[in-house]
Amino acid sequence: MSDPQDSEALARRLECHLDYRVLRRVKTRDVFADPVGDTKIGVLLDTETTGLDRREDKVIELAMIAFEFDDRGQVCQVRDRFQGFNDPGRPIPADVVELTGITDALVRDRIIDRDAVARLVGPAVVVIAHNAGFDRRFAERLHPVFSTKAWACSLAEVPWIEAGIASAKLDYLAMRYGLFHDGHRGLADCEVLLEILSRPLPGSTDPTLKRLLDTARQPTWRVWALESPFDMKDRLKARGYRWSDGSDGNPRAWYRDVVDAALEAEKQYLTTEIYPHLYIPRCVRVTAFDRFSERV
Repeated sequence: MSDPQDSEALARRLECHLDYRVLRRVKTRDVFADPVGDTKIGVLLDTETTGLDRREDKVIELAMIAFEFDDRGQVCQVRDRFQGFNDPGRPIPADVVELTGITDALVRDRIIDRDAVARLVGPAVVVIAHNAGFDRRFAERLHPVFSTKAWACSLAEVPWIEAGIASAKLDYLAMRYGLFHDGHRGLADCEVLLEILSRPLPGSTDPTLKRLLDTARQPTWRVWALESPFDMKDRLKARGYRWSDGSDGNPRAWYRDVVDAALEAEKQYLTTEIYPHLYIPRCVRVTAFDRFSERV
């Protein structure tokens, strides 16, 4: 069936049947909604790298979409797109080539345009990535403008489980929103994430972007369980604590991030359940300007 109108009519018929789900290919578009009230600028960002080690590995692709959003948290329109490649100075690992399609030939002698990055990111009030704990650290090493911005993480700061979505992997989210896209490349991932953020969170009338920004704006506290007894590690891990190996300048210890309302309860837990002696927990206040950064 070659006529797009006929194909769409068939897709709509299938959508009405409980035995079928329809996935639509994400198509690049610039206009999403008419703005209500003032607008601000956000940037979606995705990096492709030679590996996972932020100290040794290099960015090989940086992709960004600058967009306007309004007082409702609704995506309004795209302002600009950016895609740049960077030669890491050594061969790209075979598994990265297989995953991304980025080859040594594609990046050879190429450098990401730092001035173009500054122009696009400069006016933004927030940078959004689908794994900001990974992308922010690489981005800040690439250009200092990223360290001046508030960041939000669409992987960790949207209540996906509450919305009935079991996985926050981007491909799975796209499917749940009735979408699919081709390949694992930076700009394609940004396009599908923008579509997801522009749509209501399942079970809510709020745009997914609004729910993300509401969470990102809330300050949190990083609670450190310094020098905790070794035999308490399983209890800490079960409560949601994560291990810091000290390689980024932070303490070598277990830590957990909690919201304001949960801080006193977390202190009480440590002093009564973990430490056999008097302990005053070390707590660091964290906002979106430092969250996901090595500075925390």
